[in-house]
Amino acid sequence: MYVVTAVTADGERAGCLVGFASPCSVDPPLFMAWLSTANHTYRVARRASHLAVRVLRSDQKELAALFGGRTGDDTDKLARVDWRPGAGGAPVLADARAWLVGRIEERFEGGGGDHVGFLLAPVEQSPSGPDGPPLLRLGDVTGLMPGHPA
Repeated sequence: MYVVTAVTADGERAGCLVGFASPCSVDPPLFMAWLSTANHTYRVARRASHLAVRVLRSDQKELAALFGGRTGDDTDKLARVDWRPGAGGAPVLADARAWLVGRIEERFEGGGGDHVGFLLAPVEQSPSGPDGPPLLRLGDVTGLMPGHPA
């Protein structure tokens, strides 16, 4: 599971829990993150130049609940966590095992129309670090009630 964050040129910021994301090219390196069109984060990401993508560890279910169980329509989730601006101003969350910031290259409509893929060219990434707890998987958050219907 991932948290994707974005900020617009005028400072509007948002973040959401994402289960559909993956590296998708080796040369050039590219990463795809799919955002639900129902999410506040999607509306912010449409106007952003970069997105930050942070992979969650298995011990970060509270963070998953914040970014997946609350809506940015009425909650500034980034006010509740430590973060710093990365490339393009994209919010990079603290205490991450692995993260990247990517420049948005293209957007792709999903087949069902409820998600849009953001193709990212990585411009900044986390340094290599020691092994930690296992990563948080989709099966670990299946009982989480979403802030928006998918």
